Amino acid sequence: MFKHKKDKFTILLNSIAVNLKESADYFADYKLKNASDLKVFYNEMKTFETKGDELIHEVIKELNQSFITPIEREDILALAMSMDDVLDGLEETAAMFEMYSIINVDDYMLKFVEAIRGCSVEIERAVDLLETKKLLPIREHVIKIKDYETACDGIRRQSIKHLFVTEKDPIQLIKLKEIYESLEQIADFCQDVANTLETIIMKNA
Repeated sequence: MFKHKKDKFTILLNSIAVNLKESADYFADYKLKNASDLKVFYNEMKTFETKGDELIHEVIKELNQSFITPIEREDILALAMSMDDVLDGLEETAAMFEMYSIINVDDYMLKFVEAIRGCSVEIERAVDLLETKKLLPIREHVIKIKDYETACDGIRRQSIKHLFVTEKDPIQLIKLKEIYESLEQIADFCQDVANTLETIIMKNA
């Protein structure tokens, strides 16, 4: 399916996956101590998101100029866009932290973020495998992404249940509930990437 020489689409998809992984690492590792940290945090996530957008534009430009693509055009675009959705979700959640001045990160948020980081690792490994003709090994990464997403469903239920029991301030409750739901949505976007990868395996393996 892929030539041994590196294909420009594979290189671009890899770049998107690497940028996503780096942004998820930054998101997971950044330590919020005070309100001024929130601005730094958001600005850096915005930089990752802008780079992601530039890569998407590059993919679209190449698709418009290429007669032959290694896999179907719509699959290349769907994979690029689904990874971009994950990155957009991370950036939007960082914006929420800043907007709501949330610097106290709780255990639920940490669990979400570690699961999302895990997804980004699996996405990067799976996309890296697209370079080779060995598409079936991608499936194990797809399964891991789906496991992380299932875990996030559970974390969301626990977090919101805990919130309604313990949080007495209704405004704070709304803010935290939105953050939890936003984090869970990122995991859903990761699952969309996994589904797209599965489609590619089915069509090409």
